[in-house]
Amino acid sequence: MESQNPMGPESAQPLLGTRPRTEVLQASAALAEVAHGLSPSSRTALGALAAYRWALGDGVTAPITGFRTEGCPTVAVLTAEVDAAAVQWEGARKGTAAHDYLRGVHTALAWICGYTEKRP
Repeated sequence: MESQNPMGPESAQPLLGTRPRTEVLQASAALAEVAHGLSPSSRTALGALAAYRWALGDGVTAPITGFRTEGCPTVAVLTAEVDAAAVQWEGARKGTAAHDYLRGVHTALAWICGYTEKRP
């Protein structure tokens, strides 16, 4: 009798935080298509894209702390970046480019880590 994976097919995929890598790649690609201009929603999207690129191990530094990892960051490192984004986001003036960008970073990394189901 063939054994079945009780966790489903996604559990066999490499994870970034709590998300399958393919799911993060798809989210990044979808967001890249709409991240243009200078509106608050696109500044938020740019922050989320920076977070996705870093989480995917694209050789860029962390979007808030500048921390550099070899490959994909661990859950602990992702969580530290979520916390750093939250602290700076709370201190940023609403409606500014910095506030919108920080919101995007925080939302993307919180989603990757499984702290929210709200995907940017």
